[in-house]
Amino acid sequence: MATHPTQYAHPEALVETDWLEKHLKDDGIRIVSRMKTCFFTTPATFPAPCISIGGLDLQDPLIRDYISPEKFAELCNRNGITPDTTCIFYGDKANWWACYALWAFASSDTRK
Repeated sequence: MATHPTQYAHPEALVETDWLEKHLKDDGIRIVSRMKTCFFTTPATFPAPCISIGGLDLQDPLIRDYISPEKFAELCNRNGITPDTTCIFYGDKANWWACYALWAFASSDTRK
């Protein structure tokens, strides 16, 4: 299937801001950002947990590969992410990091 610039290969993986606004207080929602802090939020206006996970968190420090499934599970557990958690990936630079993180999470055999 050809994908045109205005179409997405997997639109089911995207959420609109109004969907997010309606689900911010739901249990099991995590905003995953590459920022060191989630500067665009305050707890009063943005109640969903915002987690900062940098690209290096997903990379093994010794080899050019992703972290092991065990390390990935530790990273998720440390940030309150379970296989049932809905992760909303957010990033700067035209969201290239969000795409990278989504791919890394989806590729991990520790996630559903």
